[in-house]
Amino acid sequence: MKKTEINSVEIARLAGVSRSTVSRVINNYANVPPETRRKVMEVIDAYHYVPNLSAQVLAGKGTRTIGLFVIEAGRVSGDMLTNLLLASVVEHASARGYYVLTYIIRSTSDADNVRGVKDAFYQRRVDGGIFIGAANEEPLIEELIGEGFAIGVVDQHLPDRNEGNRIVANFDNAYGMSLAVGYLSELGHRDIGIVNGDMNRYSGIDKYNGFLQAMREHGLEVREPWVRPGSFHEEAGYQAARKLLEEEKRLPTAMIMANDSIAFGAIRAFQEAGMSVPADMSVIGFDDHALSARYKPALTTVAIDFGEMMRSLTDYVIGHIEGAEGTAIRYMSRSKLIRRESCRPIGQSSIRDTE
Repeated sequence: MKKTEINSVEIARLAGVSRSTVSRVINNYANVPPETRRKVMEVIDAYHYVPNLSAQVLAGKGTRTIGLFVIEAGRVSGDMLTNLLLASVVEHASARGYYVLTYIIRSTSDADNVRGVKDAFYQRRVDGGIFIGAANEEPLIEELIGEGFAIGVVDQHLPDRNEGNRIVANFDNAYGMSLAVGYLSELGHRDIGIVNGDMNRYSGIDKYNGFLQAMREHGLEVREPWVRPGSFHEEAGYQAARKLLEEEKRLPTAMIMANDSIAFGAIRAFQEAGMSVPADMSVIGFDDHALSARYKPALTTVAIDFGEMMRSLTDYVIGHIEGAEGTAIRYMSRSKLIRRESCRPIGQSSIRDTE
């Protein structure tokens, strides 16, 4: 009967080699004769031996594991974009021979939550980490970077921070907003509003600044009542559109949404109020959500290649884990406009009245 547990000393005895030889085989050193390697591997396979992780860490070996941390108080499983980002990291890390430990951080103000994440790094259960959904300047992330861990961050802009282990992936929000505003301007829209994203996150601020810049460049006035707060969730878009309709008699002819989920919610609110998109309101999203092409009406949006962005971020994190040195890495994902059914041409008529 096979033993259920065995250690490297017993492996060495059964294979007729030294313990150091077993170690060299386990760690795939080249200076082991093929016949010796074969004998050791036969015993390892026969007894289903797995090297002790703690011993490997103490010996300076990595775990070949990346921590993937999502900072989100709400439901993650229903958000298709977040799931795309997670799947992209897992898929690419697996192709590189790395495991992915995934954890949802409900609040970075929760000491137990934060302690658990720090322990994963300090106890060397992960070799590096990727964070999604963080505030632009998150103390937890800054502490881990300060400790020298390889940290990838989606959506951050701290230009004066240039640590070599800081790896950042951002969206080209300014260019994306210029595409959206420019397209609406080409269609004849002069009265354009926006529902913003989460302004605690860099992309929320950056998209709004990009909107302001694009409006100036096209000689268009930004009307404050048409600038609506939001987050990056569908319900935020729904509530923002409802309040716009309740509070404003004068409406824009077009609205730009900080992401497609917001657009879905806003369109639902417009339709419940008896409005038609795009006949009564043109709508542009941002991100090119997986459902955007199948939505009714199919959503015009600014597309971002999230898959490529996350593959690059994962590659850079793994590269640093494996010894790459240098200054901070900042990856920018380019944008392109996808024209569908949710926008229409309009004449030069000005502000419309809801009454």
